[in-house]
Parts: sequence; C-alpha cells; structure tokens
Amino acid sequence: MDKLLSLAFDNIASKDSQKIRKGLRQIEGMLAQICLSNGKSTPSKPQHRRNASAINLGEQSTQTSKKLGELSDDLAFREFFRLQEGFQWNVAIRVADCLERLLGMHSDGQLDLLILSALSNLQGLLLLHPPSRTIFGREIYMNLLLDLLDPYNCPAIQSSALLVLVTALLSAPQNTRQFENMDGLLTVTTLFKDEETTQNVKLKLLEFLYFYLMPEAPAPIASAPNTAMGLQRSPSKLAGAFERRSSTISGDEGGVASKSNIKSQQEKQHMLGRYLSNVDALVQDLQETAPFTSVAC
Repeated sequence: MDKLLSLAFDNIASKDSQKIRKGLRQIEGMLAQICLSNGKSTPSKPQHRRNASAINLGEQSTQTSKKLGELSDDLAFREFFRLQEGFQWNVAIRVADCLERLLGMHSDGQLDLLILSALSNLQGLLLLHPPSRTIFGREIYMNLLLDLLDPYNCPAIQSSALLVLVTALLSAPQNTRQFENMDGLLTVTTLFKDEETTQNVKLKLLEFLYFYLMPEAPAPIASAPNTAMGLQRSPSKLAGAFERRSSTISGDEGGVASKSNIKSQQEKQHMLGRYLSNVDALVQDLQETAPFTSVAC
C-alpha cells in the first residue's frame, strides 16, 4: 500500500492536470478497495475497467459496501489506518495540499472536476480516519475550505466543500473554534444570503447551520483502530488512542480538544445571531425535529 501511496503522492503533487487526475483516481481506487466487499463477482468488460495505473477493480460488478464492524478485521483497512498515523503517509494532508495547488491554477471546467474529485476523496479520508480531521485545526487548511465557499466557485464545488467542512468539524470542537475565529460563520451566512446562490446550495447551507447549532461533545467519534481488538475496545481507550494519533499527524503537543474548547448551544446561537436574524427559529426547529440524533458534533 505504501508503494501505491508513494506513486499517488507523486502524481497529485504534479502541475500536470492529467497526472493529478491519475493520482486522485489511484487514491479513490484504494479507498474503494477498503470500503467495498466482494460478492460473486465476474470480471468486468474491458471498457468498464479503471485505468491500469489505479488499483485494479476489475472484479467489482457485484461489490457492496462493507459494514463498519467488518472493517476492524480487514487487513487493508488496518494497514491504511496504521499508515495514516504518521505525516509521511497521511493522505488527507496530501490531498488538501493538492486542493490548494488546484485553486492556484487557471480555472476551467476540467479543473473544477479535479477539485470535486479531491473533495470527494478528502471527505472519505476524514470519515475513514477521524484523527486526520485535526489538520483543519490549522489556519491554512481551514482557510482552504472557506475559499471553496466563495461565490465565484460553481455550486457543485460549494456543495462538496460544505460536506467536507461538516466532516472536518464532526466531533472536533477545536476545528469548530478555528472555523469561528476565521470568520467562517460570516462566510457561510454571506453565501446563504447571496441572491446568486442556488437553491440547492442554500439548502445545504441551512443543513450546515443546523449541524453547527447542535450541542458539542468532547469525545471523538469511535472508529475502528488498527489493533487486534478492533471495535471491541472501550470508548475511553479509543479516545486516548485518537489523542495520540491526532497529535502525531498535526505535529501539535495536544490531541483532542479539552472541555475548555467546548461551547454551549446558547453560545453558538449568540455568535450566529450576529449574522442571521432568525436563529431562534432555527434552534427551535432543531430541538423539535432532532434531524441529527445519532451525530455528536
């Protein structure tokens, strides 16, 4: 896996759009191999095969998504998780750096497709390896997501950036504080109130605001670690493991945010109220409908 990652990293670090596309597909293929389980598969037709430079997914006609409980016993996932603990092989950092370079290139339709591909990969990486979310506690990476929400970006990029932003803030209060400190609420609400913003993007922005207003939880999400015990480990042990891994990735002394970084729903309601006049109605609707009952911010 490290050889494939090395090849993919070289490609997405290029200034050549074809090589970048190739590298992003290699990462996508790796994630697909981790997340998909083989059924009674038959070789796919040649025209349906992925580029040979990516992982061979030729026998995937009947593949289905693996359940979370199955990942702890999956050798590919455990190897992937192990490699993500260090800076050298962390894919989220490399894809985020690739996104930054893409934003600096001449904008065209093909470039937008590369940005969408990178965002899709990044969202999957943050879901598969929650400790990687700590990179968005750094100004450079949070600013990258906020730049993608600028009005000059196409609606598809804005929508994808919002999905990555939600994933980056999920169970990461320290990232939420960075988002607030960098005027993230101003960015989101300005886009929401812009008459040029499409209705589909406005709907996703509203969903984001509901998500933001949810009560915060200090503990990280339980995810399958790369140990023999897998998902059978207790949440407290998982939290400790994620703290150590998060600090390794980010290069910081600390890991998971302390309780001092947690803000109450009322505090966030007050902050959002600086930019929107109907926040009370949003909170009331959130309490009545409970759209994210299984999610801890």
